[in-house]
Amino acid sequence: MRAGELAYQSLRSDIMEGMLAPGSVIAEVEQSERLGVSRTPVREAISRLLAEGLAEPAPGRGVIVAPISLANVYALFELRTSLDSTAAALAARRGDSKVFKELAQAFEEASFALHRGEASLAEYYSLVDELDTAIDAAANNRYLHQAQTSLRTQLTRIRKLSKANPIRLEQAAEEHAQIARCIASGDPQLAEAATRLHLANALYAIEEAAASQSQHSLFNHPEPTA
Repeated sequence: MRAGELAYQSLRSDIMEGMLAPGSVIAEVEQSERLGVSRTPVREAISRLLAEGLAEPAPGRGVIVAPISLANVYALFELRTSLDSTAAALAARRGDSKVFKELAQAFEEASFALHRGEASLAEYYSLVDELDTAIDAAANNRYLHQAQTSLRTQLTRIRKLSKANPIRLEQAAEEHAQIARCIASGDPQLAEAATRLHLANALYAIEEAAASQSQHSLFNHPEPTA
């Protein structure tokens, strides 16, 4: 792997996993020393992170990890609701019902496993990724897929930075099962409605978490330093 790609993958992973917290300065010299590469590959990596929306310029501070606020979350969910509900409706029209019946069954089993403490977060989110992939394939709209891919990067980051609520995870698994069932039924309106309900509940859960904690705690913003 060339140095620029190594620097990009390392920094991106650190941002997505929260090791580089929202608002943290991404200093070229510090990161080049940490990663054992020259400043040029780090500069290239930072340019890619800026383009991806994972970093942003901050006057007087250089480049920082893009902050996350509830305002950002609302904006993302406005777009997510439009894109995901459209994709679900298209999948209901065009998809293979057998694929989505099997996914519905898998999510029902995941809900029980989560309730019993027998499923890991990694296993559950891997199943979510399977559903996303199946919907993308069934919808068969590359422009929609491109828009969703960019959005999912930000949503994955929010998911990893916010605290997982076990009860909410069980509910989400049931909601995903319902989405898959509606797509399998071939009814676009039902698939869209199930998707919108799931996303409304997901947003409400984030609002509840933000209300019960300080926003600093929820998204781990560091205090700005001079």
